[in-house]
Amino acid sequence: MASSNGNGIHAKRKLQFCNDLRICISKSYNVFIASPSNNRAKTAKIVRGIIDAVAEIPGTSNLQISLCEETVQWTRAEKRTFLRQRVEAKLAGLLTDKGDFEKALRLLSGLIKEVRKLDDKLLLVDIELLESKLHFSLKNLPKAKASLTAARTAANAIYVPPAQQGTIDLQSGILHAEEKDYKTAYSYFFEAFEAFNALGDSRAVFSLKYMLLCKIMVNQADDVAGIISSKAGLQYLGPELDAMKAVADAYSKRSLKFFETALRDYRAQLEDDPIVHRHLSSLYDTLLEQNLCRLIEPFSRVEIGHVAELIELPVDHVEKKLSQMILDKKFAGTLDQGAGCLIIFDDPKPDAIFPATLETVSNIGKVVDSLYVRSAKIMA
Repeated sequence: MASSNGNGIHAKRKLQFCNDLRICISKSYNVFIASPSNNRAKTAKIVRGIIDAVAEIPGTSNLQISLCEETVQWTRAEKRTFLRQRVEAKLAGLLTDKGDFEKALRLLSGLIKEVRKLDDKLLLVDIELLESKLHFSLKNLPKAKASLTAARTAANAIYVPPAQQGTIDLQSGILHAEEKDYKTAYSYFFEAFEAFNALGDSRAVFSLKYMLLCKIMVNQADDVAGIISSKAGLQYLGPELDAMKAVADAYSKRSLKFFETALRDYRAQLEDDPIVHRHLSSLYDTLLEQNLCRLIEPFSRVEIGHVAELIELPVDHVEKKLSQMILDKKFAGTLDQGAGCLIIFDDPKPDAIFPATLETVSNIGKVVDSLYVRSAKIMA
């Protein structure tokens, strides 16, 4: 009870602090307005510094959005285009993280047109990357790839800071992984990891995590332990890497029970990470199918309850998966739901007479064509 009261007091203090901070920042705009015109660059630096400082406080996403919206209104009134564009880009990123994709897309669409006219390449790279992430979140892969290509094109014309280059590589890896090209994705994640690791960026651990994911997806789960125990991997030991190691162990042992245990124990690192979740769901389906095929192989008729008991999963879940596998022609069989049994048919042996007949007909056709050509020459 005391702990609950303590958490409540802490939450109230945090809310009060955020409100006080917002009021303080709103009042500071009056000071910026009164400042001389030759201090516009310093003012822009201070405003962006305040926004970045607030971003470091956990759980202040709503405060950051409202702060950015107020700043955009102020910059429009003061006609500070340079600062407005950067704050709008920050706002679009916050809206994307929050899940307000429609508003973020509308904001980015207008901003891209404006920045292209000004030919601000560095800002354009940031905005195109944001648009790529947004389209990826909306599961629009072609547009996500198009935006990333545009970002790369703009980046090739200028010097790109290492952090920004790492972000490009990270997004490239994510899109290649979505296309099941895990080897190429691994190389991009490795480049991103090296860039973030050199800068001490917190995104390095996520790049390493996605590298391990690629290893698992290309059936090289045994390499995961070696990467984690390497000099670079030891720096980032923690829940993120522990989660991937648990998945790799489960996959190596072909154990669904260990796999589900890993998903349950590391829910925040696996289920709540949309990129990892997409790939692990397909990996789980593949593992489940392999285990079911191995278990039903000795039988011609078997109770679904017995299969569920062997694989240690609920009966309804196993029944649903078996029916899906039959429809997908993973094996020949049928479900007798009245008796609660699975009936497996023998694989039909291919009849050799059909290919032989087709080959004979084809050869007859060639002979007829040859005779026709010869007769045409004789008649001529």
